[in-house]
Amino acid sequence: MGIAERRWREKEQRRNTIMDAAERVFFAKGAANATMDEVAEAAELSKGLLYFYFKNKNDLCHAIVHRGLRVLHQFFERAIRDHERGIDQVRAIGAAYIGFSREYPDYFNLMAWFEAERGNEADPETYEEACAEEGGECIELVARAVQNGIDDGTVRRDLDPLVTAVILWGQTHGIIQIAGYKETKHQYRVDPEHMLHIALDFISRGLEPHEAALPLPETKA
Repeated sequence: MGIAERRWREKEQRRNTIMDAAERVFFAKGAANATMDEVAEAAELSKGLLYFYFKNKNDLCHAIVHRGLRVLHQFFERAIRDHERGIDQVRAIGAAYIGFSREYPDYFNLMAWFEAERGNEADPETYEEACAEEGGECIELVARAVQNGIDDGTVRRDLDPLVTAVILWGQTHGIIQIAGYKETKHQYRVDPEHMLHIALDFISRGLEPHEAALPLPETKA
């Protein structure tokens, strides 16, 4: 191993050490409440060294979000790979997103924060740009599944795959958040699991060709 490669590996190891410590702090206290001093203490490094690797706390938050998006990307890839029909791929992606939110709730919550806080243009010198690119690739996977369904006849042909993918993301992300609210179960007496199942069914039925959809009930004149 050459000197340059060894130094690069050492820097990456230090960067990951900082990110691991940041995850522990951010997930325990929330990104808004955590401080770089706390991250430095958890990483057993100086705060100045943190700023050598990350521009500011938001940059470090975006680095953690990028980790989560990479995991989500893998969930979506498996969902597509495990099914042949486009409509089944779309349904599987929705189920995979729910599964991700349960297996990695801290990533999901931090990703929701990222979407709420992000600006119109990402800073190319920070992890915000990497998050935007990774998130875009996740959307492209959904669009690919929709296009596969259009091609094999299981999804309506009048749909734009990319626009549909963004809508599906918004619908699924929102229903996952609502299912997690305590009011959903205790105040409204709605079972979150049943609601998620119904929501995915609603979404998939809206994608099906018109001839495959259930007929509307007849109205009396």
